[in-house]
Amino acid sequence: MSDNQNLLAEQRRALILDEVRRRGGVRVNELTRRLNVSDMTVRRDLDALARQGMVEKVHGGAVPVSEPSAHEPGFEAKSALELSAKEDIARAAAEMAAPGSAIALAGGTTAFALAQRLLDVPDLTVVTNSVRVADVFYTAQRAAAGGGGPRPGSATVVLTGGVRTPSDTLVGPVADAAIRSLHFDVLFLGVHGISVEAGLSTPNLAEAETNRHFVRSARRVVVVADHTKWGTVGLSSFASLDQVAVLVTDSGLSAAARAEFAELPPELVVAGEEPADADI
Repeated sequence: MSDNQNLLAEQRRALILDEVRRRGGVRVNELTRRLNVSDMTVRRDLDALARQGMVEKVHGGAVPVSEPSAHEPGFEAKSALELSAKEDIARAAAEMAAPGSAIALAGGTTAFALAQRLLDVPDLTVVTNSVRVADVFYTAQRAAAGGGGPRPGSATVVLTGGVRTPSDTLVGPVADAAIRSLHFDVLFLGVHGISVEAGLSTPNLAEAETNRHFVRSARRVVVVADHTKWGTVGLSSFASLDQVAVLVTDSGLSAAARAEFAELPPELVVAGEEPADADI
C-alpha cells in the first residue's frame, strides 16, 4: 500500500497519539486503514512516539503512557501535537487582543501559535517569558526592516530574563521580578493541565511561581488550551479557575467536560464552533 502523501509525519503522529489517548489504545492494522498508509509507516510512527515517551508499544499496537506529575515534555515534543486545534484556538484568541493594548504571553506551543496570529494586531506591547514567542515577533520585525524599515504598528516586545525550562520558557526570580512590576490588559496563558480540583497546573515548580505573578499582574486572564489538557494535573497548581475570565479550547472537548464547565466561572469559547445562541 502506498503511503498517504497528504499528511506530514508530525501531523500523522499527532493523529495517532490523539487516537491512543482517546481510545486507550490502537492496533497497527486499524491505523493503516484509517490513515491509508503502509504497515511499515505506522510502525515507524509508533517507534518515534515511543522514543519520545508519548506511547508504550505493545504487541500489535500501542497504549498510552501515564506521565508522572513532574514530567515536563520539551517544546519540540509538544509542538507536533494537536496542530489543527492549536491553530483554531490561536485564531479565536487573537480576536481578544485589542489594538494598542498591553498583553502578556506566557510560554508554550499554543501561545507560540497565537503569537503568529498577533502579528496583524497593530501597536501591541507584548511581554513574554517565552524565547520562541519573542522570536516570532523579532523575526517579523527583521523581515520588515529588510524591506526598508519597521512596519508601522509593529509590536513592542519585552522578553523577561530568567532560567530556561525544557519548554523554552524563562522562569525564576529574574522573570518574577520583571513581571511583578508590570500591568497587563490581558494575559494569554497556555497550561500543562486544567481540572476542577487543581485548577491550572504545571510540572515545573519555578514556572508555577512565575505564572502566579503573571496572573496577579493581569486585569483579564485568557487560558488557551486544547482539549487534551482537561483533567490533566501537574505537580504544582498556580491558579484556580475562578481567576480565569475565558478558556479558549477546541471542538475536541468532551460533552462531560463541557457540562462541568457550565458550572464554573470562566467563559468557555470553543474555537471553530458557532456559539450556542448564534442566529440561524
